[in-house]
Amino acid sequence: MSNTETSNEPVITSYAHAPARTITAGGVTYAYRELGPKGGIPVVFFVHLAATLDNWDPRIVDPIAQNRHVITFDNRGVGASSGSVPGGVEEMAGDAYTFIKALGFDKIDIFAFSLGGMIAQDLVVKHPELVRKLVLTGTGPRGGKDIDKVVGVTYWDILRATLTRQDPKEFLFFNRNATGKPAARAFVQRLQERTVDRDADIKVRAFRTQLKAIQKFGRSAPADLSKLTQPTLIANGDNDRMVPSVLSEDLHRRINDSELIIYPDSGHGGIFQYHQKFAPIAVEFLAG
Repeated sequence: MSNTETSNEPVITSYAHAPARTITAGGVTYAYRELGPKGGIPVVFFVHLAATLDNWDPRIVDPIAQNRHVITFDNRGVGASSGSVPGGVEEMAGDAYTFIKALGFDKIDIFAFSLGGMIAQDLVVKHPELVRKLVLTGTGPRGGKDIDKVVGVTYWDILRATLTRQDPKEFLFFNRNATGKPAARAFVQRLQERTVDRDADIKVRAFRTQLKAIQKFGRSAPADLSKLTQPTLIANGDNDRMVPSVLSEDLHRRINDSELIIYPDSGHGGIFQYHQKFAPIAVEFLAG
């Protein structure tokens, strides 16, 4: 498949209807979805901890797909992708590189959230020539303070969610207040808009392996992000309990000329709570 192929089919710009595809590279079959007009530099979405293809907010994806070729994918060993989850973020970045090159792309933009942002950083440090622009949301740098505490926070919120029969993301991504609770419910409902051909949930073992990889990332030596020359947009809520909001400021300091947006009264999922404000900013940043 070439990245310049064109067809007479109507362009799909709704993530709920994006066709599910697979490609095999390096002995792994990667599941992915694509939408938006083909041609030009694609925007590849790097997903969060425990997430599958069904975890992207259509209110973020769809506006970007209006004018850009968008690709989302399952990491190795997650959802419909084969193989087993690697033990480290660097290896996950290697998988992402393999997947992108298998699709035939030499230049991409990245939209990353949470663990996806960690993978994106490791990828761009190793393969700077591949990435044109970088959007890092709800994430932090390698060696970032308290990233390793994500394990305890995550298990605690999963327990709270299980006891109240709610989605763990309602606790992990949003404040438990009058603003956060309705935003959380709306977000979880939006993730159900795709009704056919949904992805398989992550397996418990794969989830635990990802958590350990994040812990290791948090406890390792920082990467030299001052070398990054890519225009970078960093965004988060002001009360991120998973990847502390101060780490977005830390990233902003480390990456020269980066832009930083911190949304008030919001948590890890600040960009989803404020999607009406954030989506147009992301679209504009990724254009040009």
